[in-house]
Amino acid sequence: MMSYPRCRHCGAEMPMTLVDLGLSAVANSYVPMGKAGEPEPKYPLHVRVCESCWLVQVDEDVPPASIFNESYAYFSSFSDSWLAHARAYADAMADRLHLGRESLVIEIASNDGYLLKNFAAKGIPVLGIEPSGSVAAAAEKIGVPTLVEFFGERVARRLHDEGRRPDLICSANVLAHVPDINDFVAGVAALLTGDAVYTVEFPHLLRLIEEVQFDTIYHEHYSYLSLLAVERIFATKGLRVFDVEELPTHGGSLRVFACRTGASHGDGPGLSKVRADEKTARLDRPEGYAGFSEKVEAVRDGLLSFLNNARAQGKHVAAYGAAAKGNTLLNYCGIGPTLIDFCVDRNPAKQNTLLPGSRIPVFDVEELRKRQPDFVLILPWNLKAEVIRQLGDLRAGGTRFVTAVPSIMVTA
Repeated sequence: MMSYPRCRHCGAEMPMTLVDLGLSAVANSYVPMGKAGEPEPKYPLHVRVCESCWLVQVDEDVPPASIFNESYAYFSSFSDSWLAHARAYADAMADRLHLGRESLVIEIASNDGYLLKNFAAKGIPVLGIEPSGSVAAAAEKIGVPTLVEFFGERVARRLHDEGRRPDLICSANVLAHVPDINDFVAGVAALLTGDAVYTVEFPHLLRLIEEVQFDTIYHEHYSYLSLLAVERIFATKGLRVFDVEELPTHGGSLRVFACRTGASHGDGPGLSKVRADEKTARLDRPEGYAGFSEKVEAVRDGLLSFLNNARAQGKHVAAYGAAAKGNTLLNYCGIGPTLIDFCVDRNPAKQNTLLPGSRIPVFDVEELRKRQPDFVLILPWNLKAEVIRQLGDLRAGGTRFVTAVPSIMVTA
């Protein structure tokens, strides 16, 4: 009798597949130019649906230390729109929760301090918790105190024992990155006291399915989250969701507000709306997940057709943004430097490396101006408007911009 992987939340077997993207390199493991001839490990990227708790998840763990280590190259501060999003969040939460000099804000997976610096500028005490030493060091340099730790119940209880009583705990695009989601949520519950609030942002599974955002699937994302699944997981640890905001970030995200079950917060208006949307999309039934693989294959076929036609016409294509989502797209489609000449990125840590798997070289953005390609494929399609604004001079010179998800779109 065939056995299947078990859900990392509830332990149920998971025979249902959402999509199988084959073998793929770890998305943020950029290859030094000098190691171009060396092999790199690849792992299955198979996403399953738990029909018991409806948590969607990859079924092959990559050891977290292989991802979030000293060479981890994702720095939040290289996206202008994300920085603006962080500033707006800090302003809103300081006002909503009446935060001040006697308060404490803790961010889990605080990256390079891009968010907490906004609270600190208001005189609000902050503490970051970040597993990657390289980005934590960047946060310390700008005055954001940061613990280099993987967050979980053990770390939370230690902080609690030290007398840390946060008024706000926040994490953005982190819950999906957690291999042991039960331990993580138990840690949040251990740190929350009284009416303290936890806010968590994550790409909404509903948008991933509706808009075929399969390139947001990579090993670093262990889970793909709906409000339905999050409410169930939180409830097992004594947490209650009391409000939800829908956000445009990352192609459509949720910001969930949670508190201890007995806290005084009343339900906000967003909660019933998102619950109803997910019910309409049948995310509580197998039918809500059917047919996704075929839509993913159509995206692949459309991109390959575009690139092969461009090559046949002697056109040159470059890529913008050495983003993890781009690496999933390129690896699944089998695209390499024969179809895309090079990639550019604003992050110096990614420049003069090779993209994992595809081995496309990555350079500074100025390389686009030197070579003037016919097309620029924007891999982080969620930043399309920002990228086109930044590269207005190229557009004026005749370069056209392309996105591939959910289908090929060329912007003149």
